[in-house]
Amino acid sequence: MDHTDRARLREAQQQFSSENTYLNTATHGLTPHRSRLALERHTHEVATGRFSPGAVDSVIDDARAAYARLAGASADRVAVGTHTSQFAGTIAASLPPGSEVLLARDEFTSVAFPFLARQAHGVRVREVPLEQLPEEVGPATTLVAVAAAQSATGALAPVEDLVTACADHGARLMLDTSQSAGWLPVPAGVDFLVCSTYKWLLGTRGAAFLTGTAEALDTLEPLAPGWYAGAEPWNALYGGPLRLAEGARRLDLAPVWSAWIGLAPALDLLNEVGIPTVHAHDTALGDRFRTAMGLAEAGSAIVSLPVPEGAAERLAEAGIAAATRDGRLRVSFHLYNTEDDVDLLVKTLSAAR
Repeated sequence: MDHTDRARLREAQQQFSSENTYLNTATHGLTPHRSRLALERHTHEVATGRFSPGAVDSVIDDARAAYARLAGASADRVAVGTHTSQFAGTIAASLPPGSEVLLARDEFTSVAFPFLARQAHGVRVREVPLEQLPEEVGPATTLVAVAAAQSATGALAPVEDLVTACADHGARLMLDTSQSAGWLPVPAGVDFLVCSTYKWLLGTRGAAFLTGTAEALDTLEPLAPGWYAGAEPWNALYGGPLRLAEGARRLDLAPVWSAWIGLAPALDLLNEVGIPTVHAHDTALGDRFRTAMGLAEAGSAIVSLPVPEGAAERLAEAGIAAATRDGRLRVSFHLYNTEDDVDLLVKTLSAAR
């Protein structure tokens, strides 16, 4: 990371005012000042009768374009919604009976459940260890669905190997980037990307994206199209005929306006810093913590480890926000964290032993 990158990172860090040592982005990211101000203006407009829903369309367009930059896609290949599982469900519903889906064992259920629910419709699902996914892809495989970074552990999926394996066998790859978009670059060639934005993308809950290759997106049909999927949304409020938008916008779901009003400024902030810079910063903090705890470096912003009984309470008393997942402590580091945060965490855990 050069001097310019560090300067951009330091400037971005001024956008946050955590009142504790916040190491829980994998649960929910912090809201930047610029997003908070936008949300406060929105709340005031709603309270005073000055809110105009149509005015949010341009904000959503800005967020769509900003996310497209982050994901390396074009904006016309980005659909907007509210939750990852809605888009995973749309993909699952496109699979014909007899399709085989590979999942990572112990995958987050918003990825797994939409496909497991299709078993009653003839879809076969196999759950295999994360690291074995590429070698398990075969001629019978229709789709691999996996999170780029595992929610419970922070383990990184072998994405590049999966892209190659799926291409070799004519299968598609769906990648959930809810725990990685915002810090982990995405390789080209992924058929579907689904992402909730309230974690590493620093939004508030209620916004999600779907993007992918044009060929893969063309195979999807809207599962529950509403007025916002219309070619002209504000002229698609009543009656037939069906008049959906072209491209990925036909898959849009009606927006939670406040979520998009807060998200657009946050995405701009991440683009200003640059994902390579955020990636270098976040993973350096994660590996600093792993090294201090006697673990091998893993290049992930999420770290999971067993801790003694009472350690979680000791962290809370020290003002450190973390999470417990699958019986283990989970900490996560983002652009607003520093080496001092890591050192305080290590000191507090060492005292708890």
